[in-house]
Amino acid sequence: MGKFDELMETFVADMTKKKIGGAKIDQAVLKGAAKACGPSLYRKDSAIVACSDKEEMARIRKNFLLKKLELKDTPKLDEALKEVCKEMGSSNRNKYRAIFYYLLIKKFKKSTMFK
Repeated sequence: MGKFDELMETFVADMTKKKIGGAKIDQAVLKGAAKACGPSLYRKDSAIVACSDKEEMARIRKNFLLKKLELKDTPKLDEALKEVCKEMGSSNRNKYRAIFYYLLIKKFKKSTMFK
């Protein structure tokens, strides 16, 4: 099993254990979200999202929501970021980027872009 497959198992286990993302995980979309993370997926520091870091939230907004998901620049983007941070839990120190992106993809109904 490769490193990517191991990470996918970790993400699914984390989502299941913490009940993140609803009852059913769309593994094809999760895999697409993980691939969208690129090399950052493999570096411990960049594989985790820090919701308290305003610069990081701005980067996700710009590079993922606006560029990758091709969304319009509206206040709804900031609301979605806050909602996903809340859904992943304030006590959850391991907010995996792939899961964070997955939740944003689902929130904006962009799943077909990642299958």
